[in-house]
Amino acid sequence: MDMFDLTQKELALICASHEGSDEHVRVAAGIQAKAGIHESDLQCGVHMPGDTQAYKALIASGKKPTTNRNNCSGKHSGMLAHAKMRGLPLDTYLDNRHPIQEDILTGFAAMCNYPKEKVEIGIDGCSAPNFAVPLYNSALAFAHLCDPQDGSEERAKASRAITSAMTSYPEMVSGPGEFDCRLMQVGKGRIVCKRGAEGFQAIGLAAGLLGGNSPGIGITFKVSDGDLLFRTINIEPLNRVRPAVTLEILRQIGALTAEEMRQLGEFGPSLPIQNHRGIATGESRPVFKLEQAH
Repeated sequence: MDMFDLTQKELALICASHEGSDEHVRVAAGIQAKAGIHESDLQCGVHMPGDTQAYKALIASGKKPTTNRNNCSGKHSGMLAHAKMRGLPLDTYLDNRHPIQEDILTGFAAMCNYPKEKVEIGIDGCSAPNFAVPLYNSALAFAHLCDPQDGSEERAKASRAITSAMTSYPEMVSGPGEFDCRLMQVGKGRIVCKRGAEGFQAIGLAAGLLGGNSPGIGITFKVSDGDLLFRTINIEPLNRVRPAVTLEILRQIGALTAEEMRQLGEFGPSLPIQNHRGIATGESRPVFKLEQAH
């Protein structure tokens, strides 16, 4: 951030699965301009934006999206900027053996408190190396992110910068009105929320959120059917399961007040099911009860 004078807003986009709005594209281009890299350097591929207005505009104009519309363009811009800063090759920045990817894996494994050699490595939708660890360890990483007690001061400083950027500019992390964004807005700096592909969700709670000397808490879960994204009649993207399950977990552990739950009521935990005429035909709701392990 110091090398290229990146802002908190730009750092938040580096931490994002954004929606490819015009503003997201503008911020991604800003990172690239400051770092002396180009949109053509990104190897994340292209897909239609999640943002409703951008999606409609592209369809109406007959234009195709560019790489910066990819929901991971911020992350890729960050990796390229880091490679540029260190004088490392840009064309191979996604190779598992590239120093950038080796350092990311080392940092990830340390945050998860999991042996690096045991991390399963695949290929993400954006072509970056993708890591698989037990849910417990991924939750532990978010606990460490929100309450960096055990690592070096350098890592603690970085963790605080990341969580501050994400909670200060949550609309960069997903998109205005999206669940991750709204939960962080309502949480007012105390909650970090980040979705992943195929039904994965991660939440981090700041130390003290549950009262007294409560430590930072990490929560992760995965919806086994992938929580398939679909669009409403207004072409708004919608996930039905993850927001409702997240809210029910936070309700049961006392992380949200009744007023905060009310502010997030459009996401659940209980939601009406309507047919195509708007007639209520049922209800979806979480039916689990959290138990403390002994």
